[in-house]
Amino acid sequence: MEPHRNSIEQTLLAYKKGVDIFSKQMPAFTKKYHDFTEACFQEGELSAKAKQLIGLGISLHAQDEYCIIYHTKGCLDQGCTKQEILEAAAVTAAFGGGASMSQAVTLVLECINELSN
Repeated sequence: MEPHRNSIEQTLLAYKKGVDIFSKQMPAFTKKYHDFTEACFQEGELSAKAKQLIGLGISLHAQDEYCIIYHTKGCLDQGCTKQEILEAAAVTAAFGGGASMSQAVTLVLECINELSN
């Protein structure tokens, strides 16, 4: 599979731009949402690494491409190996079937390849 040059980074930038626009229209909501999600992903009884793997699994099951990209990057940023990410994707495929598997073997692998270089 040949990843598109900078496609993942461009998608992340587009997401961030959209969040910035939304934040200007809905500042109180956006702040509360970001505070909540930031608290959810902080180190606790579960490591931040484990929480990113969970986030990736839920994103795969939900078929949310922006979150798949975001949490694959989060997994890499937390030091997850390719194998750990793929195992989390495999567990998700046990629940989400072909739809989760198709995102794992395309978008997740593309993210790993592009963001690991």
